[in-house]
Order: sequence, then structure tokens, then C-alpha cells
Amino acid sequence: METGSRLAALPLLLSLLSLCVCAFSPKQIVPLLYEEQLLWVSGFEGEVNTYRIPLLSFTPKGSLLAFSEARKMSDHDLGQKFIAMRRSTDKGKGATWSPTSFIIDDGAQIDGLNLGSVVVDEELGLVIVVYVLCFNHYHCSPSSTMMVESVDDGLSWSQPRNLSVQLGVKSFCPGPGFGIQKRYNPAKGRLVVCGHGTLEGNGVFCILSDDHGQNWYNGAALKSIPYNQKKRAQDFSPDECQPVELTDGSIVVNVRNQNNYHCRCRMVVRSFDGGLTLPIDSLFFDYELVDPAVAAGALLKDDVLYFTNPSNEQHRVNLTLRWSLTDGNSWEKKAMQIWAGPSGYSSITSLDSGSADDKRYIFVIYEKGYKSYEETISFAKIHLFSGR
Repeated sequence: METGSRLAALPLLLSLLSLCVCAFSPKQIVPLLYEEQLLWVSGFEGEVNTYRIPLLSFTPKGSLLAFSEARKMSDHDLGQKFIAMRRSTDKGKGATWSPTSFIIDDGAQIDGLNLGSVVVDEELGLVIVVYVLCFNHYHCSPSSTMMVESVDDGLSWSQPRNLSVQLGVKSFCPGPGFGIQKRYNPAKGRLVVCGHGTLEGNGVFCILSDDHGQNWYNGAALKSIPYNQKKRAQDFSPDECQPVELTDGSIVVNVRNQNNYHCRCRMVVRSFDGGLTLPIDSLFFDYELVDPAVAAGALLKDDVLYFTNPSNEQHRVNLTLRWSLTDGNSWEKKAMQIWAGPSGYSSITSLDSGSADDKRYIFVIYEKGYKSYEETISFAKIHLFSGR
């Protein structure tokens, strides 16, 4: 009888031991650069001069999609471009990425496309990319906010759809980074994509969809001062941004401080109504996140907020990973240097499958070089608990 009881309890004991082995505490975070590879090299392919503006996302089926602006003729923001994409079905391991495909071609437009945000609709299994045409009104008008979507895990893409019919023709450049689908109330299920305006009409602006991207409308706006006027040094000019949903349902938006208003650091603003408003009294300046005015990465994973940027007041160098156990109210004193040299825009993602293996890793895509950050776009897999 006693032996039978012990045998019956064995599966439960093994299950508990498994849980103990797989449990990770945020206090145990010791990041390690586990693997890195170059996804794009500027000037290497005949049709492309420069790759910039990297985006990274997992699909609902667990594939990893990397995107970038493939600038055809020069490294300038203006000019003709493709949207380049590579796909991995094994979480970016080794040399298993697909060849580069160009999912969008803007032709020969002088003021071509600018990327953009990728947003995943978990409920319908959609991957949506939002970008802009004619953003700067350089020999063209008006701007157009555009969208394409994939229903087959990034293997094929819809024809571009012009959202300006619904949103109006104001110049709006999404991200760059990822949009979110709200997991918590208020507005659970809503798609939220935040971005910025032109330098004169700058600010943080969000567009929203409550029907899986079929219809979009304008949400929050935090405008620059003076608005629609030329800026001077240290004017208030919120710019490129990354929204992140916290577990209380609020949305924290980490923002580029374009004109170094108040500090050479990041702006942070918070929405409590699902992206409808960004109240000015929620705005603060995060002095710990020193920044040279650049697009940065942010991600909430297992109640830890991660952040990547070139941590330098003046120059785009020293790409650094930081993490916060307090939703960004404070940051751990430890930090991980991903790359000491020239480094620019970055984006972070992770797979939220619940498995122990996926809890260990985050993935960073960033602009990397030896003389210039525009030389390559690199993919880094980071083990969060290298001490275990």
C-alpha cells in the first residue's frame, strides 16, 4: 500500500520538479549574446544601396519575420525603396533564414515609401505592415498611410490598401517598430499603431482599429511645440516611438526626443484609454535612458520591460540592453552592451508561447557597423538567464 502510494505520487513530483527547473525570476536576469548574424549588408546586392529601419516580429504560428527599408539609389530618407523581408521558421537559428524578398516596390517615386510598423493580430492570425508614401511632400502630395497584410504566416502579402481614405491625408509615419493588439481592457483586441509627423508638424500620433484592421481611425495626439512651424534646438518635438502595453491595460509609449528638449534622454508618455489620448500630465523624461535622438526598441516580457538604444548623448554608438522590474519607473543598474561601435535603430521581439525555452530568449534587430551604423542590419539572439 505504501509503495503504491509512492508510485502514484511520482508523476506529480516529477511535474513539480520540472516547474522548479523551468521557473526564472527577474532577479536572475544576466543577459548573454547567444548568437548573432547579419541579415542585410548595404551595397552588397545590386538593386539596393542601403538597408535601414529594421523591424522584427513573431507571427501567431511562431515564424520570425524581419523587415527593412531597402533604399535603391542612396542612403537618404528620400528616394525609391523596397520593403525587404526575410523569414525564419526556427527562431532565427543558423543560416536558415529565407532569401530576401521585396514585398513592396514603390517604383521610381522621388519621395518614396518609409517603413513603418508591423502589428500582429493574434485573434485572426494576421500580420499587418503599415507604412507611408510621400511623407515629406517632396515633389508629391498628399501623404498616404498604406497597409498590407498576410494571412499565411508571411508567405504572401495582399495588395497595398490606402488608409488615408479613412484617416485623412496628414503626414503620418508609423513607428518604426511594432504596433500592438491590446491584451487587456480597456479596448481588449484593439490594434494600436503609433508614429510621428513631419519635423514641422511633429508629435506622437496613434491610429486605431477595432475590427482587425478593416477600418482605422485617428486616436491620441501629443503635438510638438510650436506645432506646424520650424523648430529650433531644444523645442518640444516628440518623434519616432514604440508603444508597449502594460499588464494594467495602459499603454506606455517610449519616444525619441528629436530636439533634445529638457535633456538628451527619452520621453515617455502613457495612455490609459487604449490609445485614444496621451495626457500631458502622464509625460516624463527618463534621465536614465540617455539617447542621441534615435528610434529605440522596447518590449514587455514576463513583467520585465526591456529597452535597447545607442546609449550615448551625442553619437549613435554603444547599443545597450537595459531592463526594468518596475514598468520603466526605474532601471536595473546592470546593463548589457550588445555592440560598442556604430549602432542605430533597433527593435525587440520575443515568442510568448509559455515554454521554458521561449522564456529564456529575446531577439534584437539593429543597425550595425564599424565606420557607420548604416553598413549592416544584424540579428541578435539574447539569452536572458546565462547564469542558469
